[in-house]
Amino acid sequence: MTIAATRAQAVATILWELKRAEKLSTLSAIADRAGFSPGPSCRTINTCLKTVRRDWPHLEWWRAVPDNGQVEEEQATFLQQAGFATNAETDGTAAIAAFEEELMCWEVPEEAATSSTADA
Repeated sequence: MTIAATRAQAVATILWELKRAEKLSTLSAIADRAGFSPGPSCRTINTCLKTVRRDWPHLEWWRAVPDNGQVEEEQATFLQQAGFATNAETDGTAAIAAFEEELMCWEVPEEAATSSTADA
């Protein structure tokens, strides 16, 4: 299996997790959770999402949102249909209302939290 396929599979698993939780996540957070860098301007994670959309069209790719919460029209439509509020912007994009509250918050593994506290 290629690196791109492995990454896309990891992203697909995370999208399923988001669907079950009825949450969104940023591109960078998804890439981090999948174990790779999102890449410059999130190109790597966006490439994975293209693969997911092609290979697993039933997955809700639109739950992966830009880090700033600004989405294009197509994604805004899917978000609205799922019950997420968006606000139209003057540049043709839409901002996710209550952005921070809609994001998935994964638990930090206890050993990571303990080592962070010990380092402080």
